[in-house]
Amino acid sequence: MEFFKFKKDIAFMKHASLLNVLSIFVFIGSIIFISYKGLHFSIEFTGGTVIEVSFENEAPIEQIRSKLKQVGFDDFQVQRFGSSKDVLIKVPLDDKKKDSAEKIYDEIKNLNPGEEAQLRRIEYIGPQIGSELAFDGLLAIIFVIIGIMIYLAVRFEWKFSIAAIVANLHDVVIILGFFAAFQWEFSLSVLAAVLAVLGYSVNESVVVADRIRENFRRMRKASVVDTINNAITRTMSRTIITHGTTETVVLAMLIFGGPALHYFALALTIGIIFGIYSSIFVMAPITIWLGISRKDLVQPVKKKEEFLEP
Repeated sequence: MEFFKFKKDIAFMKHASLLNVLSIFVFIGSIIFISYKGLHFSIEFTGGTVIEVSFENEAPIEQIRSKLKQVGFDDFQVQRFGSSKDVLIKVPLDDKKKDSAEKIYDEIKNLNPGEEAQLRRIEYIGPQIGSELAFDGLLAIIFVIIGIMIYLAVRFEWKFSIAAIVANLHDVVIILGFFAAFQWEFSLSVLAAVLAVLGYSVNESVVVADRIRENFRRMRKASVVDTINNAITRTMSRTIITHGTTETVVLAMLIFGGPALHYFALALTIGIIFGIYSSIFVMAPITIWLGISRKDLVQPVKKKEEFLEP
């Protein structure tokens, strides 16, 4: 079923060269920002102090943030934990503030009038644990990429596989580039979003590649460019519905999810937008540049030899 029908094929490949130049600049820029500015890692990676506090009534999140700023903390995280009454506070390691956990609790325990909040736990995350988490996160991304490469190599002809792999790496590098350029906090939730984008992006690339392969068998007299344009146009209805509904949920998290979900939703938003873009304007043009043709996917029909009776 197609809710959005296009009577004529959209000439996507007509604008591919110009957009690819833009992609190259964005991709190189992302690598430069990652290399020189680096990622602004969260407490999970750098180490810090985790404080869990429970209030009798709803936790005053904004007042806690204001109080932490007054005390002198610039880099911290405050989020609800389990219920609206429980709050989780994360502050980075600081030798000058060795008793920071106790001081923070003393400052916020009486923020709600007529009650005293309970200190549930204090945990210290050392730099070594943070570095191990960063290393494990990097390994997770590498293994996911390797798994995707193997899957694409088995499912498709090698030209499609290379194009899809480049498109997926393109999305991941650009997400990391945004976080490096604007120094947005890179946490474990953002890492989870990057891994989700990898799977999301490869799914979109596989759908487009599968439709192109189907068109090569169906449109035997059409050119390669016309075949690819038709294939992408035929997937547009699915793309609008699937990505539209997904992005609606992600935008809801981005707008109403608060600081705890902000960067997670932001990474997903960037990934979804560039996932659509790369499957059309990165993967498809690369297959053309690699010389994809009908012969690569459709084996010629062998004619039966006719024997004359003696």
